This record gives sequence, structure tokens and C-alpha cells, in this order.
Amino acid sequence: MMKKICVVLLVLALLATLLVPILSHAASEDELTILFTHDLHDNLENFNVEIDGKIHSRGGFARLYSAIIEERQLDQDLLLVDAGDFSMGTLFQTIFATEAPALRLMGKMGFDATTLGNHEYDFRTEGLAKSLISAKNSGDPLPEIVVSNTDIPKDNDRELLDLKAAFAEYGVKDYTVIEKKGFKIGLFGLMGYEADSNAPMAKVAFRDMIEESKRVVKTLKEDEKVDLIIALSHSGTDGEPGKTEDEVLAKEVPEIDLVISGHSHTVLDQPIQIDDSFVVSAGYYGENLGKVVLQKNIDVWDLKDYQLIPIDDSFAVDPAISAIIEDYKDIIDEEYLSLYDLHYDQVVAQSPFNFTPAAKLGAVQEEEPLGNLICDAYVYAVKEAEGEAYEKVDVAIVPVGVIRDSIVAGDLTVKDVFKISPLGIGEDKISGYPLLDVYLTGKELKTAAEVDASVQPLMLAAQLYMSGLQYSFNPNRMIFNKVTDISLFDDISTSELDEDKLYRVVTNLYSAQMLGAVTDLSKGILSLVPKDENGVALENFEDRIIYDGDKEVKEWVALTSYLQSFDKKDGIAQIDEKYAGPLNRKIVNTESDLVSRFEKPNIIALVIYLIIIVVLVIVILLIRFIVRKIRNRKRKKINKE
Repeated sequence: MMKKICVVLLVLALLATLLVPILSHAASEDELTILFTHDLHDNLENFNVEIDGKIHSRGGFARLYSAIIEERQLDQDLLLVDAGDFSMGTLFQTIFATEAPALRLMGKMGFDATTLGNHEYDFRTEGLAKSLISAKNSGDPLPEIVVSNTDIPKDNDRELLDLKAAFAEYGVKDYTVIEKKGFKIGLFGLMGYEADSNAPMAKVAFRDMIEESKRVVKTLKEDEKVDLIIALSHSGTDGEPGKTEDEVLAKEVPEIDLVISGHSHTVLDQPIQIDDSFVVSAGYYGENLGKVVLQKNIDVWDLKDYQLIPIDDSFAVDPAISAIIEDYKDIIDEEYLSLYDLHYDQVVAQSPFNFTPAAKLGAVQEEEPLGNLICDAYVYAVKEAEGEAYEKVDVAIVPVGVIRDSIVAGDLTVKDVFKISPLGIGEDKISGYPLLDVYLTGKELKTAAEVDASVQPLMLAAQLYMSGLQYSFNPNRMIFNKVTDISLFDDISTSELDEDKLYRVVTNLYSAQMLGAVTDLSKGILSLVPKDENGVALENFEDRIIYDGDKEVKEWVALTSYLQSFDKKDGIAQIDEKYAGPLNRKIVNTESDLVSRFEKPNIIALVIYLIIIVVLVIVILLIRFIVRKIRNRKRKKINKE
């Protein structure tokens, strides 16, 4: 009998130790727990990242769901939201239009609401419309979608009409009101200014985010009588502290209590507090689950807790979510990868070394080995596609903004390669940007180098990596006059660049469009006009897409093919050791003496110097004129006396 009593007491003691932490951290009835994500980018599976030289496994929806379940044990009536860009970034995007995998899994995990980011428009309005209808027709539970400053133009464009119908069918709203613990929570969604500029295929318009926020907040306060207002803002906190889009939003619309800030992929270890409002961000790809606990204090909400919960292997893999993901992988193999005779987990190559971690790509203005690898892959793929008809590619260009992931030492699978260059869609409506060729003069190639040297400090995503060129620049020189030397370069020797000659340049569809926008964006200061081989300015970039037979050459497939071409060890291609470091394609000179700052001025600098000289001469002459006037007056005064 005594033995049984001891066993019972032991069990009760164990239960007590389990319950104490749960009870001690459980949210009270006057507190609201908000869990949040943003910029998941279809990272349904866990992935490896390099942190301080060590490889760590992070993310994955099956582990994310386990973390959510744990949090629900602390607060069953919590709110779970997302701030957009839940899609596009992995092979799961290839079934975005037909299966809507991320959106449906978010529904299964219990997400209450999300908004649309710029990447939800990557497959154009047609792809988004199909995805929303697919999600709705699945019968799965789905998060509400709120978009408050999206304007679908009223015309007879079939894609826009289909999108409008899909919004109605899904139930996309201006805002929504959700009740938790007796509190009415108003949620609305925004597309920011910079995110808008990154959605060239959207066709829809995005109204001013500040003005629309004021409109929605007024409705939520006066008509809906909500207790808490949350903005799911796909705008971000990238830029000068205090002046970023979401900080400005919180300042200009102080009635917003909480801004879930997406788009910029920012990791905010502590919230940005602006008066009584809080701006929060949890990073990207589902590496972290954000947690905010707010407590009602008369007319404001106090911050009681804020955490970024790392989604790592400390969380169990939820078997139900994992099984759904495996089913999606089978669909990807059958419907997409079969087009390229590849399969999802196929090992493409091995890397003996780590490349720059994805989070650090483009942070420093310098040559990047991964950029070199991708550029060389472009050239290789064009050679393979054109065969005997190959026309020499002089230069290949890839902006850091389209490189979405990096390479860690070890096996590199098809899914890993795709994640490096996953963006966009081609004229064929198949996932992945195609390669294309344009022609630029030697003078325009120098302009491209100047864009890289001068614009990168203002816009990190504008940094360019190029093969076929070697150029030097000094960041201490005047803007648009930083490049001092540029030559054609085959990684061994250089040759002179002819300013008037047309050179063949290969890049992807999106990057070509951005090159074409340089003249307009610089207000004509920089001139860069992509042309055909006859020197005629291009009107439709899709006319320049490169094909291998009847298939577009996708940039990620180009990289896959190039990786497979390397020398093999035990039957597996090994990435060439030359990509372990720079190849002297981009040379940064940081000398700050007067000679380094002013030698070899270009025409822009000469014009500015001339203007400065003219202004100085005018000022000097004006001063001399004034001095003479004063002297003459004094003389006249003396003479009168």
C-alpha cells in the first residue's frame, strides 16, 4: 500500500513540475498573445544556414507548427498572423497556381490572417488569381487575407477581371475584426512603396499606404469600435533608423497599436517603440516565430513580452504537416521537375567550402564568389543551348537582389539550387526567370559598373556581379564618378573596352528590365538602353529569351547544369575551388587622397566640376562687385566730408 502511495505522489510531483512553468507563463485574461511571421517565401521544409562557421538547421512548417502548438498551450486564445510574401522562394512555388501550398498549410496551422506581399504577384495577376481559387476550392481552412491599399483598375483586362473575381471568391477584405478574450482586434494589410516597386508584373495599383491607413483606422475606431489595431504591413524597416516605411507609418498613424513589419527581412531583437505603438519583425524564411504579449492599460496597450523563437531542431517535426509536404514534393516532381529530368532531393554537386551566408550577401560592396559562379553559369548555359551556333557572350550580369540563398559545404540538391535563383516566371508561364541577351555599348557597360559602384550604398539590392569585365572603383569619389578603370576580362588577361562597340550581355528577364529602367530612374543622368544586335532599342524583352530547343533556359537550370559540369569525385560533381574566393573582377580602391578622389573624371564629373567652377567664379565676381561698391560709397562719403 505504501509503495502505491509513493508512486502516486511521485506522479503528482512530476505533473506539478510540468504544470508550474505552463501556469507561470500563461497569459492572463487582460493580455493578448500575438504570434507572427512574414516573408516565409514557401520555405515549407527546414534548411541549413551557416552561423559563425557552423551549420544549423532552421525553419520548416512542420517544426513551426510544433512551436505554435506549444504556444497555444500557454494561451489557447492567441492571435496568429503573417505579413505577406508567404510564397515564392523554393520549389513549392512551382505549384503556387495549382495547389497554393503555403496558404493552405497556413490555414491548417491556424493562421488567422495574412496579407499579400509583392512576391504573391510574381506569377502575375493570372497566377495569383488561380492560386486563390485553388486554395478556396481545396476546402481546407484558410487564413483571412486583408489588403487595404490595393486598387484593381476598372477596365476589361481579362487578368484583372479574373483577379477581382478571385478576390471575391476567396473573401479578400479591406480589413477584418477578430475577437480574442473579449477584445475586438482590427487587422488590415498594406503594400509599401518599395515593395510596390518590386512588383512589376502586378498590373494592380497600390494607393498611398499612409492615407489608406488613416481611412481604415478611422473605420475601425468609429464604426467597428475595436480595442486593438494591428497593421500587417509589407513595407519594412530597411533604411535610415527613424525614417523607414513602417516607422513612418507608426508615427503618421498613431492609432495603430502594433505593426507587423514584413518585406525587408529584418530581424528586430527588440521592438521599435514609437510613442504607444510597436513595430516588430522576425526575420525571414520562418527561421523565427515572433511573439508579442500586450496588456490592456486603460487606453493603451503595454508590452509585457517580446520574443523571437528560433525554429530549430529543438522542436519536433509534426507528422501531419510533414506528410502533406511530402505529397506536395511528389506533385513537384511529376508536374515541374520532370520537364528537366530532375527530381526534388537529387544531389547535383558537392561544395568543399561555404559561400557567403545568405543574410550577408550584398552587405559589403565587393566581389562575391557566388555572384561569379552564377554569372559563369549563365555563359555556360548559353553555350550549351546554342551549340555550334553559339555567339560569344561578352558579359553576364546578376544583381544581388535576385540571389535568394547561398551554398553551404556538403551536398547540394536540386531544391537547394532552385532556392538560390527561384524568382519569377517566363513567357511560357512556367516558374523561373529565363535567360535572355541584350546588347550594350562599351560606354553603357561602364555605366552599368557605375550603377554598381554608386547606387549600391543607397540600395543594397542594386549591387551587380559581372563576368567578362574587370573594373576598379573608389567609394570615396563623387557619386556617378566612382569607376576609374574598366576592361574586358577573361579571368586571365584584360583587353580594351571599345566605348562605341556593341557587346552581347546575358542576364535574366527581371534584371534586363531593371537595366532598361536605369535611364529613367537616374533622371537621365545615366544612359543605358538595352538593344538588339543591330543597335535598335528593345521594346519587348521577352523577344530576347534564350531557348534550348523549345524550352526557355531558366536561370536556375543554367546553374544546375553548370554545377553538374564540374569534375567529379565518387560520381558527384565538385564545385571548382576557384569559387572559394574572388577572381579580381571587381576591385575596390579605398584610398582617400586628393589624387585618388579626382583623377580620371568622367563626363558627369567634368560637367559638375565645370558648374562648380562657374558658380565659384560668379561668387568671386559678385563679391568683388560688392566690395567695389562699398569702397566707392566710402570714397564718395569721404570726398563729401
